Amino acid sequence: MDHSRSWWAALADRMLAAVDPYRSAGGALITLPGPTGANSREIAGLEGFARTFLLAGFRLAGERGDDPHGYAERYAAGLAAGTDPGSPERWVRLAEHGQAKVEAASTVLILDMTRPWLWDRLDPLVQEQVVDYLADAVGDDTYPRINWVWFRLVVQTFLRSVGGPHSLDEMRADLATHDTFARADGWMADGPERSFDHYNGWALHTYPALWARMAGAVDLAAERRDRDVATLDRFLDDALALVGGDDSPMLQGRSLTYRFAAAAPFWVGALAEVPGHSPGRLRHAASAVVGHFADRGAPDDDGLLTLGWHHTWPRIAQAYSGSGSPYWASKGMLGLALPADHPAWTEPAEPLPVETGDVLRAVRAPGWVVSATRDDGVVRVVNHGTDHALPGADVGDSPLYARLGYSTATSPWLDDASWDAPSDQSVVLVDAAGRATHRAGFETLGDPRVRDGFGVAGSTGPARWMDLEPGQADHGSGRRGASSVAGVLTVVSLVRGPWEVRWVRVESVPDGGAAAALRVSGWPVVAGDGLVSRLTPLLGRWDAEELRGDDVSPLGRDARVPVLAGPVVVGEWVAVLVTLRGARAGAAQGEAGVDLDGTTAVVRWPDGTRTRTPLPTPST
Repeated sequence: MDHSRSWWAALADRMLAAVDPYRSAGGALITLPGPTGANSREIAGLEGFARTFLLAGFRLAGERGDDPHGYAERYAAGLAAGTDPGSPERWVRLAEHGQAKVEAASTVLILDMTRPWLWDRLDPLVQEQVVDYLADAVGDDTYPRINWVWFRLVVQTFLRSVGGPHSLDEMRADLATHDTFARADGWMADGPERSFDHYNGWALHTYPALWARMAGAVDLAAERRDRDVATLDRFLDDALALVGGDDSPMLQGRSLTYRFAAAAPFWVGALAEVPGHSPGRLRHAASAVVGHFADRGAPDDDGLLTLGWHHTWPRIAQAYSGSGSPYWASKGMLGLALPADHPAWTEPAEPLPVETGDVLRAVRAPGWVVSATRDDGVVRVVNHGTDHALPGADVGDSPLYARLGYSTATSPWLDDASWDAPSDQSVVLVDAAGRATHRAGFETLGDPRVRDGFGVAGSTGPARWMDLEPGQADHGSGRRGASSVAGVLTVVSLVRGPWEVRWVRVESVPDGGAAAALRVSGWPVVAGDGLVSRLTPLLGRWDAEELRGDDVSPLGRDARVPVLAGPVVVGEWVAVLVTLRGARAGAAQGEAGVDLDGTTAVVRWPDGTRTRTPLPTPST
């Protein structure tokens, strides 16, 4: 559904009104109910202030300073109390805790965006306090060289604009670091690892676009503006195709509790005036994502965002997630910073790719084949390039990154057992006790590609038994521990519509190895979701099983995964048909079949189409 600007404004005002009861006396801390994660209540309160300040700032900017709800006065009071070193509400300083670095970036983006109505009206003493508080960013080389480089850069950019301390050398170094994240087709990796997720949109494309409009960035941004806009424009080609027909974003990657922050790149595209996508289409995409959550319980009946997805589900959080963390969803409401007469609000809506037809595309950077079907609205990603690790890494699988498939309609299992041993969407070796191997650190078999109406992608690498160390902090990536190689597996996916023909070959197993069986698992579904998840044997000897889990998914309690298990036979290809479709989808369901013509896979798809393709295999 395409929502009007008044709908968006009303949602924002409801969310901001809901946090008022949790605002401290001086206004510097908004400490929302719920767990604080690994952080303190002081950090949770700072998060609550800074992240709701984003939303209030967008409202103020979009109304060109008209402020009937008094947002500027309320947050100005909080700025004064939070940056006063003698205040009982004084903020944790940037040098005292890393999370303060994150929240400072949100604060300065709004101070710059609302400068005439907030910063310029602050008492000079408060302005001095703010500058002193932010100055810790200068010379601080502890910012991780991931999306965090933008937290230091935007703070120093603001300081530069108000005559505060800053380092042009550090600012240029942070821009240079960001440029090392660039991958194919407008995508960015969040650091050197194969870390592809929603941070591409809500961080690595959002910050450059907002930074370029800051008063202290004019000269630095001019030399890179065209390139950054072109990169964003290309990324949006893929991002738009990743929104489901039910308006859901992909359930993949960390920080999913930020929910409709996934709408941020669409608003950023409108703000940056990308040439390849109309403002009406970008607004429609953002409306779809935010509306998906608003229609399903987020915010809740009290107007609050809790740790969860549609509803409260704390298991979705990472160790750094606290009660104020979900309000980074405010980024997805950036469009409110655009006035009512902006083309993003006035141009007619244009549909999402999945709303106009089936989608089949190869996304090179994350190693994905995307297959979306219009009749059920499901967008599926078959993954052979993302694991939040480096090639050859000796680390466990993250359910958020290393599974073979993700979609807009399913969620990976996120219980502790699924971190210890892969469950859904995996190809593993299992021992006699049922212990499953991990695949992170695999090698890709070339870029994914689309040809003759189907997609092809593959990967290969050691399958490892992992003895994971207990008590590890969850930052989204796989867990570490002692490992041993159970064998080497090659997996090749041929993708068409709601189907994947998954080819598997055991390349080798060590002498005397413990692998008792080869196991292939399919899409995870929950009772009542209207989806059909099925595995159909095509080649090889298989026994059917089913994994069942209770409260392992944010989408429902009764979760199920189809499984096929077979013998470990070295050097022979086996194949299964993996299906995910809506129960009422119109796709023909004939009998599928496969043959091998040497190294060429011949597939008869359920819709009657026949295809031939050489199976990519390891070079050694």
